[in-house]
Amino acid sequence: MLKPSVSITALSSFSALGSTPDEVWDAYQKKNHLFSLKEIAGKKVWVSKLREDQKKLVETLRKSDGKYKALDDSVLFAIFSARKAVAGAGWGSGVNFGINIGSSRGATSLFENFHEEFLKEGQVATLASPTTTLGNISSWVAHDLKSKGPTISHSITCSTALHALLNGMAWIQSGMSDTFLVGGSEAPLTPFTIAQIQALKIYSRLENPYPCRALDLEKTQNSMILGEAASMACLELGEKENRLAKIEGIGYATEPLTHNVSISANAECFQESMKMALQGQSPENVDALVLHAPGTKKGDLSEYMAVKHVFNDKIPFLTTNKWKVGHTFGASGMLSVEMAILMLQHQEFIPLPFAPQKTPSDSLNKIMVNAVGFGGNAVSVLLSR
Repeated sequence: MLKPSVSITALSSFSALGSTPDEVWDAYQKKNHLFSLKEIAGKKVWVSKLREDQKKLVETLRKSDGKYKALDDSVLFAIFSARKAVAGAGWGSGVNFGINIGSSRGATSLFENFHEEFLKEGQVATLASPTTTLGNISSWVAHDLKSKGPTISHSITCSTALHALLNGMAWIQSGMSDTFLVGGSEAPLTPFTIAQIQALKIYSRLENPYPCRALDLEKTQNSMILGEAASMACLELGEKENRLAKIEGIGYATEPLTHNVSISANAECFQESMKMALQGQSPENVDALVLHAPGTKKGDLSEYMAVKHVFNDKIPFLTTNKWKVGHTFGASGMLSVEMAILMLQHQEFIPLPFAPQKTPSDSLNKIMVNAVGFGGNAVSVLLSR
């Protein structure tokens, strides 16, 4: 058990799943995916993008303040989500909270536009640098919320949001802060960003009913698909009465690089992070696992092998949301936390539609969430009701 205890008192997300907990839960109840084909550099590719009504909300936010007009979507997604999370936690002007929001890629659209301008004109706009720095996201959220606590940004690729949670936990555990807003934001649906993932030969080219086959261990093709999203959580010291969940354990590990993007066949980093997150508890206490499972052949299988090493023949219910909403890079870990908390609240497992498994009959009390970034930067978080 972590001491002192830390509660998650509010969550907010902004993705193809929806913009409210009810919308997100309703989306999980349906077996359809949320992908659409988008033309990128003359080719149609699968993506998970915001709905039109959500895009209108982003544009309204952009027009609400002259200073917001020049900001990247990744920043605006974060501001929108952060406002809702803080309101949900009831943090008024008297709460001095810290902020740690990360992103894998940062201001992708703005950066690509500025770079294209530079190649054509040999110069860039005045705001090119300040609007594309990685610290841009947390700084603007802090400005928008008028917070006075520490403001931190980072990029640890696809485990960024859960590393933000780790950092917020460290500040609270150390006694340096009682409250922290943590999460990730990503707007990666741009030509160069998608081309980078396609160059790795892991982007989905499937045309079947489920173009992302995340956690399907029998698939013969890689099936990763990118999505845009922001997701935030409010952390508070103690076991709060208004908590959505309690953080029972946290674990982290980085394994030695054997390749620029891959982890070992048995995902040693995940084995270590999951063991650490258990905090000495029996693996049998874990009712479900929300896996990172990006939809790649090697990535999905290596994480599953790590689960087998840690849980042996007592493997809990396994699930992921990437078959439905895609891989949202730096925001993905917190979307998985949201999925876990919704399952705890509704006492209902969210299965995979194409790889059904036996659903346990017992109640859901503890769920572990995994995330990992390029190079094996794994994080595991154990949540309880």
